[in-house]
Amino acid sequence: MSGGPSVIRKLTSDKSNVELLNALRSNFVAAQQIEPSHTNGAPHDTHAVPQRLSYSDYTTWTSKQDDTLYVPAIDFSVPGLTEDRDQYDITVKLFYLPGIPTSRRCAHTREAIDLVLKELRVDSIDLLIVSFPGISFDADDEGEEELLDGEGEGNDGETAPDMDSIVQTWRTLELLQEKGMISQLGLAEFDSERLAKFLPQTKIRPSVDQINVKDCCVVPKSLILYAKQEGIELLTHNDCTDILPPGTTRDLLSRGEKGAGILAATATADDGGLKGDIEPQWVVKYTAVVKDRGVIENKGYFALAEVGSYIRPVD
Repeated sequence: MSGGPSVIRKLTSDKSNVELLNALRSNFVAAQQIEPSHTNGAPHDTHAVPQRLSYSDYTTWTSKQDDTLYVPAIDFSVPGLTEDRDQYDITVKLFYLPGIPTSRRCAHTREAIDLVLKELRVDSIDLLIVSFPGISFDADDEGEEELLDGEGEGNDGETAPDMDSIVQTWRTLELLQEKGMISQLGLAEFDSERLAKFLPQTKIRPSVDQINVKDCCVVPKSLILYAKQEGIELLTHNDCTDILPPGTTRDLLSRGEKGAGILAATATADDGGLKGDIEPQWVVKYTAVVKDRGVIENKGYFALAEVGSYIRPVD
């Protein structure tokens, strides 16, 4: 699935999950519009109101390649950027989602990056930040080590991954950087204790640690000092840790009031939609900023969800 306008002239203060859901819904509705000349027989009436396609016609605004359904269909032939590649800073944030085995992250990472490269029509990105499920930064917990010696509960109740699985995933990112696809790597939500355990196990160190300081702007002094010592830039964000839950994904794609009319209302409903349980796999957010103007020229999302035997990318 894909979502988001191709050109954005100002930053948004929306949480990432709100922005993502709004972008997806907007993209779905836009893709279901048909030209006025196709609806009323008046090819020159440019003021006629476009009509929305019926649920049974979703195949006309999506596309399928092998076992992948693109919602909506994506035209990768359209230029993603207007100026030369060296005029942009391209940042990508990849959200690994809960319940997905570490063994799948290698393929997921390459899949997500490849979609962004195709969308922007470039061969590399400047910064990739990865967000692991179950890990969220809390300034009040800085200095604690409860998640360092194995699995534990994250701040939002999700099971945090153990350090071995994080390092295993990082190996994939290091390979992509060595191939020239990524210039810099970054992490999200790592406090100083977690960084201290992680850094010695890396070949390519993260350049960035992106943290959510919630409603305050106070970054713990211990993290500031440690990041400076290790040459890591601290960035803040307002992203949601649970960016695309299964229930939300089904609502987006189902034949409900605000759905896209692709999935059955429930996994077993016989209403003409595709049946099966839905499992979001990953979400990736990309931003291309024009360096000399500080303008966001291109911003959007891709997401992947699996439904039964179908795998669905979402942009």
